Amino acid sequence: MKRNTLTVSCIAAVFFLGISVQAQSVQDTVTREKKIDEVVMIGYGTVRKSDLTGAVSTVSGDALKQIPVSNVAEALTGKIAGVQITTTEGSPDAEISLKVRGGGSITQDSSPLIIVDGFPVSGMSEVTPSDIETITVLKDASSTAIYGSRGAYGVVLITTKGAKGGKVTGTFNSFTGYKWIAKKIDVLKPYDYAKWQFENALLLNDVASYNEFFLPFNQIDQYKSYEALDWQDRIYGNIGVVHSNDFGVRGGNDKTSFNINLANYKDDGIMLGSGFNRDNVTVNLKNKPRNNVDLSVTFRYSNTDIRGGGANEQKEFSNTDARLRHSVGYSPIDIPALTTDDTDEAEAGYLVNPYVAVRDNDRRQNKKNYTVQGGLGWTIIKNLKFQSNVGMEFSRNNDYRYYGRSTYYARNNAPADLQGQPGMTYTNIERESFRIANTLNYDFKNILNDNHSLKLMIGQEYNNLKSNTFSTINFGFPKLFSFDDTINLTSEADFFSINNVYAPEDRMLSFFGRLNYDLQNKYLLTATLRADGSSKFLGDNIWGYFPSVALAWKINEENFLNDVSWIKLLKLRGSYGEAGNNAIPTGVNVQNFLSFNNNWINGVSSYWAADKILANPDLKWETTISQNIGLDYELFNGRISGNVEVYKNITKDLLIPFPTPGTGYDAQWRNMGETQNQGVETSLNIDAIKKENYSLNLGFNVSFNKNRINALGSGMEELLQSSNFASAVGYDYLVRVGLPLGAMYGYQNDGRYEVSDFDYATGSPVLKTGIANASSIVGAVKPGAMKLKDLNGDGIVNADDRTVIGNAAPKHTGGFTLNATAKNFDFSAGFNWSVGNDIYNANKIEFTTTTVSSPDGQFRNLSTTMADGIRWTNMDAAGNLVTDPDQLAALNAGTTLWSPFMPRYVFSDWAVEDGSFLRLNTLTLGYSLPESLVRSIRLTKFRVYASAYNVFVITNYTGMDPEVSTRRQTPMTPGVDYSGFPRSRQVVFGANVSF
Repeated sequence: MKRNTLTVSCIAAVFFLGISVQAQSVQDTVTREKKIDEVVMIGYGTVRKSDLTGAVSTVSGDALKQIPVSNVAEALTGKIAGVQITTTEGSPDAEISLKVRGGGSITQDSSPLIIVDGFPVSGMSEVTPSDIETITVLKDASSTAIYGSRGAYGVVLITTKGAKGGKVTGTFNSFTGYKWIAKKIDVLKPYDYAKWQFENALLLNDVASYNEFFLPFNQIDQYKSYEALDWQDRIYGNIGVVHSNDFGVRGGNDKTSFNINLANYKDDGIMLGSGFNRDNVTVNLKNKPRNNVDLSVTFRYSNTDIRGGGANEQKEFSNTDARLRHSVGYSPIDIPALTTDDTDEAEAGYLVNPYVAVRDNDRRQNKKNYTVQGGLGWTIIKNLKFQSNVGMEFSRNNDYRYYGRSTYYARNNAPADLQGQPGMTYTNIERESFRIANTLNYDFKNILNDNHSLKLMIGQEYNNLKSNTFSTINFGFPKLFSFDDTINLTSEADFFSINNVYAPEDRMLSFFGRLNYDLQNKYLLTATLRADGSSKFLGDNIWGYFPSVALAWKINEENFLNDVSWIKLLKLRGSYGEAGNNAIPTGVNVQNFLSFNNNWINGVSSYWAADKILANPDLKWETTISQNIGLDYELFNGRISGNVEVYKNITKDLLIPFPTPGTGYDAQWRNMGETQNQGVETSLNIDAIKKENYSLNLGFNVSFNKNRINALGSGMEELLQSSNFASAVGYDYLVRVGLPLGAMYGYQNDGRYEVSDFDYATGSPVLKTGIANASSIVGAVKPGAMKLKDLNGDGIVNADDRTVIGNAAPKHTGGFTLNATAKNFDFSAGFNWSVGNDIYNANKIEFTTTTVSSPDGQFRNLSTTMADGIRWTNMDAAGNLVTDPDQLAALNAGTTLWSPFMPRYVFSDWAVEDGSFLRLNTLTLGYSLPESLVRSIRLTKFRVYASAYNVFVITNYTGMDPEVSTRRQTPMTPGVDYSGFPRSRQVVFGANVSF
């Protein structure tokens, strides 16, 4: 087969098989075809897709820019096999969990390395979708080992639109959207709420507490006519308006070219007081001073403002400040003495007025990021090219956090004499990074004959990261001070402390090389080796060495398939490689001393002491060993294409902060443990219809991944972890050898205690023989109490009867896309799904339980899961407590659940739900004006469209949304749904203009 050659810029790769770079209309992108191989980005270079030997997936920027989200990562949902993307909650700045083939770490972040135009970045949020040319994901060690220590969990390469010579062209893309809350938690109506409050008061033997706020019980029917206060709607019911505008200009000549892109994204948010605004500027210049020299400069700037405290936060001081719980549990009846917005008058121990909870938990963040990169390409002699890239990045994150008088922080963390007064914290984090990479590429094509192709690349790279964290804590502002007052009049605080920490520099020096060999365009070999030296390690452990090798066989090039015209590509691949990880804080190999704040020793506001992390000078590299077998195919002239991958990844010498109780230190970083991920993934693309005026393309991908903990090290078999959703629950996750990460640990629910479980010979209920006693967990055992299974058979239910009751890891995830055109119309739909993962519905526990204390559950509303007629009742129609067993049995003949009256929250498998779902993520209908009309107004393209986002979700999950994970301080507690920012549903109307 005759080879095609293509020259590719180091900044922008040509993409889209069969699509002309000059295409201007949707119709053109289907019909105008070039007979060239698709070229994709790999580490420090490019390669023809047909010559790939590793597991690599690519998505075009055009597939992302019309999805109305603030983060590019969210737009990738369901589009790449082997990549699981979870939007942890619904706020515009929500964290996006991105895992390639299951990750690997137990205690640390398993996110992939993200590189934008060759420069490593901390996330995708600083890149606007309209500025993206392609996104390439490297998934196996054959493709990631070239990045050594940073590629253990995959690599995401983002290529932005580079400078381009030729006639000056411009684009303008704009859309306006409207978003609203997709689903709320249904709560009791006023009558049912008042009825339960009276029964709760009877059970507390304190009817006076009910009479203080509510109508007498003989008038309770009046509440049937009351209109409920919908607190969720008042706090999260805004119609959020979204605006997005971006403008780009590209052009130049044979010597000099440029690309400028300006973008703004604004989201008013559905939550009261929330908002998001981001500005992006990108400037790219290229110059060719001589025929063998290429110069490039890229400047990138982003400025992000985030308003509001959201629904919760990961570094919370207490879950009592989580905002959603107040909106769900607050009284649906306007009772001035109970629903007051005056903190001094509020009922002690009761929830906070939702308006006050939002006001007192306010937050203001600003994130600025500057990146400058320069590139020099020099063709020294024919086929020998030197490439040097140097870049600097600077980021500054300002974070103001207000704690009003109702917050746990203001009431408990301040000095004793200042508790109950407003407080404010300020944190400024500055990061400076520098990178220089030099590579030398040589192609032996003029030395070898046509049967052989050999390319060598050697390189060197240096990275340096500096960071500084400046923080202040201020207590004792005057009671009437608002958030703005605390920012503008910080000196009015009666107590403040300052902390300024310069982290040790994170330095890395690397050397690497790659060999690509091709025999007869049939047999391919790729071999890489990288050596990384990191300042995070000492002595002989400084350097890590990461090799990889991959082989591929183009079966379609064999003689026995010469006559099989319908097979365009059939390639078998296999790879083995190692990649490292040093994702630990700097300085943990030596003992550090830090400044700590103090408010309990008179006259001493701060002191110096050893860091709470015990030093470990023997730390070494964490290593992931990856094995992969893949099959790529293109059939019927490319109308059907796809791949199948089988892989196994083992991560050993895990870097884990090991708890060290009794030593005076919280933990010590150690190399211990091993995890394993193995699975199968496949993708399929079908051009079902490909005609001049009509087209239909279908895309499908699915990934099966099985995670397993092989070892924990130091002879350990298991360790327990708490999600901290409620202190009374205690440990609710189990990390055990042989289990996957994310095993939920609790009790097995056995319904409720029935009247038939007791003897009444003495007049009081006494448990029958053989019925397990769970009083230590659920409180006094009586008819209507929650019942738990006695797994060890000792007749008593206690902590020894806990077991694994759920698994947060899905059996498989995937996505399905549909793209169609008809004349000037275009249509697209994108689905994504997850099957087999469990969700820990902590909201379900809290909003179906009226705890006696810790916290005080009196006067709280319940979800309709505990509606009248479903929950067990101890009260007859006249408002009397019933103790007669026959009457109790008759009262509850139609009910199914236990009484909400309990001493504490209990985590059982009743609160573990199947999180499987199918979501129609995006739906778009567009229309491009006829070319003749467009050109008459001196444009080259004018398209209008309407899109819907989060259109519907099919699921059995009873919570607000099955795609959730709100307790994220550690990867050991995934899949918890507690007080998350509600997801929204959105429609947008936009236009794409080219000129």
